[in-house]
Amino acid sequence: MESIYALIRKRARQIVAQYPRPVFYAEHREAQIMSRTLFDEDAFIAQIKTFVTRTVEHDFGHGLEHSFKVAVDAGALIFVEAPYLDASPEQIRRLALLAQVSGLLHDLKRKLAHHALKGAAFSRHVLNGAPLNSEEKATIFEAIKNHEAFRSHSAEQPAGRTPVSDCLYDADKFRWGPDNFADTVWDMVAFSQTPISRFIEVYPMGMEMLARIKDTFRTETGRRYGPEFIDLGLMIGEELYEVIMNEFAPRLCHLGI
Repeated sequence: MESIYALIRKRARQIVAQYPRPVFYAEHREAQIMSRTLFDEDAFIAQIKTFVTRTVEHDFGHGLEHSFKVAVDAGALIFVEAPYLDASPEQIRRLALLAQVSGLLHDLKRKLAHHALKGAAFSRHVLNGAPLNSEEKATIFEAIKNHEAFRSHSAEQPAGRTPVSDCLYDADKFRWGPDNFADTVWDMVAFSQTPISRFIEVYPMGMEMLARIKDTFRTETGRRYGPEFIDLGLMIGEELYEVIMNEFAPRLCHLGI
């Protein structure tokens, strides 16, 4: 099974490489640079990165690379959304920092049911004694609690929490695009030891769920750029499914799998 998945993953990554990078990164390069600079240079972020590096589980498709990408994109979304936030440059930078902390911590309980709620509760322990005020901590808890797809999030959120929560959600769902087929899916099936026959059976349902994400983005920026991430993921997934059915399924039938 592992050898078959390794071959499929290799083909998947070849397909991903043929598609363009989402335009969000080209059109908002400056915001990406600002977020990356904060991510690389802030001392508190460095502490959280060290903790996450030692704590996050890497075998479920939502490990360190996923957390780092979500954190940087969440920070970038804050910078892009700045004109809508009626905040000073320093306040925007602080919101970006909170978004990055949320991104780093959001999936530490990913293997558990209701992982967003449990991750939010765990983050309270992680941030005990952190150089954040009570409102900032509450902002992070709320963001982590509300990042899970297809679950209702708080209808009433105190002022200042919505931008961080929404930017975390959108940055996390950006990963449902090309990243899904480059890495996430294969780490998840390797962990779950999903038989390849079962994987092929549920593949179309997974694609349907992927398509549903398009209508869930929460920020203005996410609603503008997020659907392209998902469309790219769908195109990659459809092309890969043809490869699986034409190249791998006959081989599996021959082997009686």
